[in-house]
Amino acid sequence: MRPGALRRRLDHGDVGRMSNGNYMMTGLHGLDEPLLGNRDYDGRHSEGKTPECIWVEGQWKEHLHWAALLFTNLIVQWAQWIANIVLGSVSFIARILPLPSNTQSGSNWKLLEPALNPLQEARLRSLQQRLGIPYDGSRLEHQEALKQLWKLAYPDRELPSLKSELWKDMGWQGPDPSTDFRGGGFISLENLIFFAKKYPQSFQRLLHKQDGNRSEWEYPFAVAGINISFMLVQMLDLQSGKPSSRAGRRFLELLAEDEMAFDDLYCVTFQMMDAQWLVKRASYMEFNEILKSTRTRLEHELSLESVSRVKDLPAYSLLKR
Repeated sequence: MRPGALRRRLDHGDVGRMSNGNYMMTGLHGLDEPLLGNRDYDGRHSEGKTPECIWVEGQWKEHLHWAALLFTNLIVQWAQWIANIVLGSVSFIARILPLPSNTQSGSNWKLLEPALNPLQEARLRSLQQRLGIPYDGSRLEHQEALKQLWKLAYPDRELPSLKSELWKDMGWQGPDPSTDFRGGGFISLENLIFFAKKYPQSFQRLLHKQDGNRSEWEYPFAVAGINISFMLVQMLDLQSGKPSSRAGRRFLELLAEDEMAFDDLYCVTFQMMDAQWLVKRASYMEFNEILKSTRTRLEHELSLESVSRVKDLPAYSLLKR
């Protein structure tokens, strides 16, 4: 093929083809400049050159352009490969350490198992031992505890027998309170006794429904207390080896400050539940809904950075001694 024919092919074929989409790959010239540059193909800079030199020079520039194009493609492929590795690593980590979602409640978000100091371990172990004791109406110490609760609730009334219709006045569902404990265990009775001893004014006002405009069909006081104990055990994840829920982790910090943190938190929760009851003007059939909203509110207060003791909870101010 003659050099002139080769030159015409470069002028009208290769250059035109490269101008349709490849010019942005080189990054060497603006959009208002010719591609392979400096007007080599208009004849004004080719004086004194043989056709063979012009052809060789064109070939060299064409090879340079394609080399730049291949290099750019390699860079793009490497970048995609690195991005895939990074994204894959992030996905793998996310599967191991799931992050909290805005749609998830604090009770469902799990953290790594916490590291406890010896004091926390001892107090958690003691609390979990209490949780493992079911109420047994045949045990003398359990019978005496139930009698103690009556005396604290009604100091001016005669103590009834262990099976009596009078127990319904306190909010038991039948004449035999032992049938109402079920999942609450003996600790739920201990919680009621603690409440009556430490915060007698609040205990009496809740027992006798003295605050606010009450419903004609009120929640039964004693049975509500058992349900609150059970709810707290679930929320704080106390039945697992070490609590890993968000609320459970915060409770371990409270337990480090106060051995009776669970009992104090019970009293706060009972008072908070009654406040929710009054605000929503609830009746008996809405008790479970009120208990759920109380749990949500309590989880929020436990998440506050300013809380390091039960007494730091905003709802603690509702309690009266």
